[in-house]
Amino acid sequence: MAKTILVVDDSASLRQVVSIALKGAGYDVIEACDGKDALSKLTGQKIHLIISDVNMPNMDGITFVKEAKQKAEYKFTPVIMLTTEAGEDKKQAGQAAGAKAWVVKPFQPAQMLTAVSKLVLP
Repeated sequence: MAKTILVVDDSASLRQVVSIALKGAGYDVIEACDGKDALSKLTGQKIHLIISDVNMPNMDGITFVKEAKQKAEYKFTPVIMLTTEAGEDKKQAGQAAGAKAWVVKPFQPAQMLTAVSKLVLP
């Protein structure tokens, strides 16, 4: 059975690029356009990994990760932040919220897939 990855980004084109790469590697993908939308999609189903942008309307990625980690089913779900933010303070906030990796845009799909394969839950 394919593993499911939640992709959260307010850019539809970026979600599409990430989804195509992930689906090509054999993953199932759920897309969300911001943190609020993503939280509404965390309905107890198994999510093996979350890839989230940082800067989004309605709810930013770091707030979303903190809230997702409050849910028992997603407490241990690994998170990759995929963002234009390269600042150390943002990275530390991301790590404090529970992010396991930080990939800076523009990114190579192969680089992202390597991070995904290392972190995705069994």
